[in-house]
Amino acid sequence: MSSVIQGRRCSSAVCQTEGLLTEEGRLRTGQPGALKMERADDDGVLRARCRTPQTPTSPDLDSSFSSLDGDSNPERHQQGNGVSHVTSNGKIEVEHVISKKLQLKRKAEHLKSDLMHQFDSHVNDFMDSLIEESSSLESAPLPASFSPPLSDKERSKLRYFRPPHGEGKQFVSRRSLLDELFEVNHIRTIYHMFIALLILFILSTLVLDFIDEGRLVLHFDLLVYAFGQLPLVVCTWICMFLSVLMVPYSLFHLWSQTQSGSHRHPGLCSVLFGSVFLLFQALGVGFLPTYVVLTHSLPPASCFIVILEQVRLMMKAHSFVRENVPRVLTWAKEKNSPGPVVPQVSQYLYFLFAPTLVYRDKYPRNPVIRWSYVASKFLQVLGCLFYAYYVFVRLCIPQFRSSSLQLFDLRAMVLCVFNSILPGVLVLFLGFFAFLHCWLNAFAEMLCFADRMFYKDWWNSTSFANYYRTWNVVVHDWLYYYVYRDILWMSRKRFRPAAMLFVFTVSAVVHEYILAICFGFFYPVLFCLFMCFGMMFNFILHDRRKGPIWNVIMWTSLFLGQGVIICLYSQEWYAQQYCPLKEPSFLELVKPRSWSCHRGVMLDTDQL
Repeated sequence: MSSVIQGRRCSSAVCQTEGLLTEEGRLRTGQPGALKMERADDDGVLRARCRTPQTPTSPDLDSSFSSLDGDSNPERHQQGNGVSHVTSNGKIEVEHVISKKLQLKRKAEHLKSDLMHQFDSHVNDFMDSLIEESSSLESAPLPASFSPPLSDKERSKLRYFRPPHGEGKQFVSRRSLLDELFEVNHIRTIYHMFIALLILFILSTLVLDFIDEGRLVLHFDLLVYAFGQLPLVVCTWICMFLSVLMVPYSLFHLWSQTQSGSHRHPGLCSVLFGSVFLLFQALGVGFLPTYVVLTHSLPPASCFIVILEQVRLMMKAHSFVRENVPRVLTWAKEKNSPGPVVPQVSQYLYFLFAPTLVYRDKYPRNPVIRWSYVASKFLQVLGCLFYAYYVFVRLCIPQFRSSSLQLFDLRAMVLCVFNSILPGVLVLFLGFFAFLHCWLNAFAEMLCFADRMFYKDWWNSTSFANYYRTWNVVVHDWLYYYVYRDILWMSRKRFRPAAMLFVFTVSAVVHEYILAICFGFFYPVLFCLFMCFGMMFNFILHDRRKGPIWNVIMWTSLFLGQGVIICLYSQEWYAQQYCPLKEPSFLELVKPRSWSCHRGVMLDTDQL
């Protein structure tokens, strides 16, 4: 019986090898018997046994086979005193089986590598979305049984980062989205493509100048003109900054003393100090810088510096007062401390430089400053400046200098809009990258400001409502918390559409004010795009629109809007230069000059 068993059964190593080579655990070898591979249900141990239908079973047959593990040794599983062998009618070439096993092992390793790569990618995407969602959630109090005990130091640290009054923006430590995306080689390649395009712009300009002039022209006349009168710009900014630093803080400090209960008419004092603050905002920060810009006829880039800083400082002063007045009123009602809670001057000074428009006493901070990172961001801003220069020199000025001399009919307007899409999109990308990414990240790094979410993935938006929320998070937060929500609070949440309309109106008026002062003429193209098409697309392309087709529609509308803006404002700029009015009336000032100016007077290069 032992010899029959010994002659009919397979070597344990051969059975194990053949079992691994089949998906269902069964491999036919051409012999009458068959190998069967099965997994025990109780302990998951792989067991291999050979069965021969021609041979009657014996009670000691099953006991003569041992259970196998994944890496069993053939010598360890020899049964009896004889050596296991394979009969001639069921002979298997072990070398062939081993090669099959090695091939299967290599395939399994490749499969394991692919699966781990896909799993790691999915986990990273999930964790990023989880962090993004958790940072946007409002803080909710947990039951005492689920809340771990916090020390006094941890409580004070959390109190600094939470909104001081009700619900508000929460600041957390996070990187800018492009800094994370640029770590991916595929995304960084797109950045390299824009650099290559800049190199081509530079080469084309140099080659054409060398052909026309016989020498290399590196004067950068347009940049010199656009940033003219910089000393006056610096002096104006210093005056604005010092006034915003001293006046709002001093007024708030004096007003907080009147709410201590020693004054008989705290409400009258509030009205008085509030009126003085609004007067300072309107005249000190609003009127005087604009008067300087208009009287000295500052060039466009210098105008943008003064006017943008004017708007920024006005928004910061409003945020400081808006966030701290409720604290003083709460203290005056509860009297839970000896004196009112007044921020320190250093905290207000830090806020004036911080890349945010929402005031907090403290923000999350990074431990160190990476000066190499700061230098790289400022160099990128400089590169974007030269990029914009070559876009205007190569794509805008030659086109609009010649087209402004022709009749501006419907055909000319359509050609102008479509020819302006490329420079308009490039200017859009350059403005976003230079200011919202490089400039704000550079100042955030120098100030150790840890919350770098100045924008979100607006390029993935499938609706204009989402685009407005993610394009410029810094300005959107100010409009949301201090305009939209305050209107809802005053109206007891009864006029949401009116609050949204007012937010669009404020944004459109401020944008048009900036362009009108900096360009020196009133042409409400951007205002009409905001109030008409912007509002319409906000309701048509709403958040329920999902799918790639809506992202394509959003990008198409954005490209056309940029083409319209570049075309119409450039036409009006040259019309203002070609057809000046000596004593214009109010109607002539309001009426666009490009509608009636078609005189063939060429501009000198220095007048651009």
